[in-house]
Amino acid sequence: MILILFAGGIALAVSILLTPVLIRVFSQHGFGQEIRVEGPASHQSKRGTPTMGGIAIVVALWAGYGGAHLLGIRYDADGPSASALLVLGLTTVLGLVGFADDYIKLRNRRNLGLTAKAKYVGQISAAIVFAILVLQFPDRHGLTPGSRHLSYVRDIALFYMPTLAFVGFCCVLIIAWSNAVNLTDGLDGLAAGSMSLALGAYSVITFWQYRQSCSADPRLGCYDVRDPLDLAVVCAAAAGASIGFLWWNAAPAKIFMGDTGSLALGGLLAGLSLVTKTELLAVVIGALFVAEISSVVIQVAVFRTNGIRVFRMAPIHHHFELASWPETTVIIRLWLLAAVASALGMALFYSEYLSAVG
Repeated sequence: MILILFAGGIALAVSILLTPVLIRVFSQHGFGQEIRVEGPASHQSKRGTPTMGGIAIVVALWAGYGGAHLLGIRYDADGPSASALLVLGLTTVLGLVGFADDYIKLRNRRNLGLTAKAKYVGQISAAIVFAILVLQFPDRHGLTPGSRHLSYVRDIALFYMPTLAFVGFCCVLIIAWSNAVNLTDGLDGLAAGSMSLALGAYSVITFWQYRQSCSADPRLGCYDVRDPLDLAVVCAAAAGASIGFLWWNAAPAKIFMGDTGSLALGGLLAGLSLVTKTELLAVVIGALFVAEISSVVIQVAVFRTNGIRVFRMAPIHHHFELASWPETTVIIRLWLLAAVASALGMALFYSEYLSAVG
């Protein structure tokens, strides 16, 4: 438990202290956000706000995780695990893809960075490497970080995937989650606040998996997750990093996370769902992100087939803005929905445990 508290506290401190440094540096170099002309008119005043703040989130995440393990030496804690390092690696690589996208936007002074093809190449490459590695590194019980089975709270025996199918599944999952968080990052603090809630839920889930681990105590309802305690450390560090960044990103935002942060956080959520064997449960915990990307898919599909716009504008948070909701009202109400989704996810997780032991 002490490692989890260390991780969250260190990441929070690093994020909240590093972000204003980035604000000053980026402001001095003119690294300001370009705003879409076709977006809500109220957003035009945000042009020039420093972006690429996701750098602070990724640095704080690593600082929280690494710092917790350095401090944990005195408590004879285990070192970094394969599961945690794979998730952190995926997060970092997708953050680099987002950084390249942000940098091109800033260099060219436009709201278009990497081409869609280039961005997908980066996401797919990261996903393929992650999918291959996550099936390696068995522990002394033969348990690997990932599983070829589809999972809800634990593996679903009927849904077994051959290696190639599993790699394809990971690609779809990682691209979907990273783009979902990216699309959600359209209002001040919306993505950072919502991710903090989802990561808080995963902190509880992974710690519970550790307390009920089959490796430590095989019994009814136990969980076959390779490194649950270390994953709880990652979740706490990520939550602390997101909250620290939110201090400066809340409306009116002093800095945006950019694709650097949103792609990284989306990859983190995808990676956590795979190594904790909660791919289907993650849809509930991250329901806000699912709604955001679904609104875009629905808008595009219906418009191309029938020429009708289902929403005033997609993603759906812009629909509410164009319905005359103040931006802060949209943000707070969507935060509330994210909180409900996270709480519901934890309730479903615990109810499954009760069913398993009952």
